[in-house]
Amino acid sequence: MHKTDEYSSVFAFRRALRGRFYMLHYRPSELDTARLGVVVAKKLAKRANVRNLVKRIARETFRRHREGLPAMDLVVRLHAPVAKATRAELNLDLLALLQRLPRQ
Repeated sequence: MHKTDEYSSVFAFRRALRGRFYMLHYRPSELDTARLGVVVAKKLAKRANVRNLVKRIARETFRRHREGLPAMDLVVRLHAPVAKATRAELNLDLLALLQRLPRQ
């Protein structure tokens, strides 16, 4: 997802799953595949390289599991500081959230 309106419509739907580091907002979509948006606040990841790493991890996890996901618009948002988190912990957190998505 790229446009502000697309992100806003997902947040307005008000459905979300919370994990240890990530929050996954979702909204059913008319498309035949899932789409992803990622939001990482400077407040939770101060350095740009950390924010970029978090986004890369989220996109890669989504790419690997996209075909098994329901047709939804997803926004992954960081909701806890990741200073002490490992890449494996971030991967597992997002994977657990993707598996908890409601299947239609």
